Amino acid sequence: YTSKRFFFEFSPLSLSIILRSLSLSLCRCLPSDLFFLCFDMFTSSLSLVSRRMLAQRAASSFSALCPQQTALYASAPVSSASSSVKTSNPVTFEVYRWSENPDGPQKEPTTQLYTIDTNECGPMMLDALLKIKEIDPTLTLRRSCREGICGSCAMNISGTNTLACLCSIEDAKKRAKKGPGQLIPSSVIPVYPLPHMPVVKDLVPDLSTFYEQHASVEPWLQSNATPAKEHLQSVAQRKHLDGLYECVLCACCSTSCPSYWWSGSVVKEGEPQYLGPAVLLQAFRWIVDSRDDKTEQRLKSLQENHLKLYACHGILNCSMVCPKHLAPGEAIAKLKVLMDTPAAGQKSAAPLANATYKELFL
Repeated sequence: YTSKRFFFEFSPLSLSIILRSLSLSLCRCLPSDLFFLCFDMFTSSLSLVSRRMLAQRAASSFSALCPQQTALYASAPVSSASSSVKTSNPVTFEVYRWSENPDGPQKEPTTQLYTIDTNECGPMMLDALLKIKEIDPTLTLRRSCREGICGSCAMNISGTNTLACLCSIEDAKKRAKKGPGQLIPSSVIPVYPLPHMPVVKDLVPDLSTFYEQHASVEPWLQSNATPAKEHLQSVAQRKHLDGLYECVLCACCSTSCPSYWWSGSVVKEGEPQYLGPAVLLQAFRWIVDSRDDKTEQRLKSLQENHLKLYACHGILNCSMVCPKHLAPGEAIAKLKVLMDTPAAGQKSAAPLANATYKELFL
């Protein structure tokens, strides 16, 4: 029964059925436990034989129909490299280093080169930095959620402000340049803290002024009504918050704005001069909220010092670098429209009352 002629006189399916029946009749004389074991082993081996027969028939049919292709495949060189051998993908990172020396003279900031195998870490820049931190535990950076929600890992990578957890290593390699004006990709990825901000240590900037500016716009709901359960909104009213509430206050937009570099940290008579794109986006977020009853007061606060808003020159770096793909420049433009539009019954521009504002935007 094991002759080659017998096997090829039947189809694989017919042969499998015949041999399974034969194995069942032969194994019935065995004890029950041994019967099932032998039956499973025998049928699995027969299935393997059937699959091999099908493969042999397909190969012979292909050879008969396409002899040239068969000869070409047979003469193709076989790679000697094993698929189990791991390939390395080394990438070099130029990381900003600085730490305060309280017991002596301050040192100048430096950069340090680290080369790691990116096949041994995740695909994002944050994964690479954590891998570097395993090599050099003295490297300091902020991180928390790894999902682009907390905004902690904001830094300047390859010359662009972004979140390290949302920036892939491949994208950073594409953006890296060898020098000013050169479009040749560099093999070194520069990593710096957010620009024009005081540095606490290494990649950690001091955002104290940024948070004070954010607090100055009172970023919380201020309503005269006290509902029993919750403040209700229509679908249209809620839609006006899209593109505003997603801001994670990472400060990527503000630290990319030249106007913020010039006057963002300037404080005159206890009030900041220019609030910056992120804070103005948050101010507009609460002004546009239909549940808030302090629209007029919020606009008056921005009008008291015109540089809080009008120091923006529409450069729009903020909208280009936002890792959440928001448009702070658009929010600032709408704020300027509100400030420059006279209220009902007034000849000059003045902060609008809530009702007038809702007629204009909502």
